[in-house]
Amino acid sequence: MNATISGDIIASTSLNETELRLVISEITDLFNILSEKYNQADEFFWGRLIKGDYVECYIREPKLSLRVALLLKTAVKKTVLQSNKNTAQKKKRDLFQKYAIRLAIGIGSMRTVDSTRGILDGEAIYLSGRKLDNKRSSNKEKIVIKNTMFFESADTNSEYCAVLVELLDVLLRNITARQAEVMYYKLLSFNELQIANKMGIKQATVNQHSTAAGWNAIEHTLNYFEQIPF
Repeated sequence: MNATISGDIIASTSLNETELRLVISEITDLFNILSEKYNQADEFFWGRLIKGDYVECYIREPKLSLRVALLLKTAVKKTVLQSNKNTAQKKKRDLFQKYAIRLAIGIGSMRTVDSTRGILDGEAIYLSGRKLDNKRSSNKEKIVIKNTMFFESADTNSEYCAVLVELLDVLLRNITARQAEVMYYKLLSFNELQIANKMGIKQATVNQHSTAAGWNAIEHTLNYFEQIPF
């Protein structure tokens, strides 16, 4: 069993060129970090951007998939948009700021994973891609978005995992860009002093952001998910 993540940036057409480049840079930097972090045989990671706003990731070890999904969500959500007086774009830009990116995790077998030729083929990528396509076609451009994180698997734990992912989705939609940045570094296993130094703020402020964002609940959920025997 392997894991894949399919994702698309929400309301990407409302971002100006500078903002979109910043989002793409954040995602690319994260992919580089994860490729280095999970470079061992049993923790292989590969991520790619397609057409600027579509994401595909392969994670050899399924237990890491939720952490990677949360890293993607917070990496994009910590982006602060420039002020824009165009009222026609405001609703879409508000959607981006609140939801950032839509993600679907798929757990299953993979026939081909070839980063050199850019090939991902197998059950897992089919599951995550189909799940995302179903959600994108129904509500991508609507103002009301119900969910942005999904889980699909033929595994017996699928229903439980889907509930966990949905609950985390609800929790994350209300965090600020600053809180998302704190969570991003915590997901990468930085301690609060290290985070404070990176962000140029006090350690107590990091703790306040962490508490307000519900980090303890997120961490407990991650610990539980990472012990599931897929």
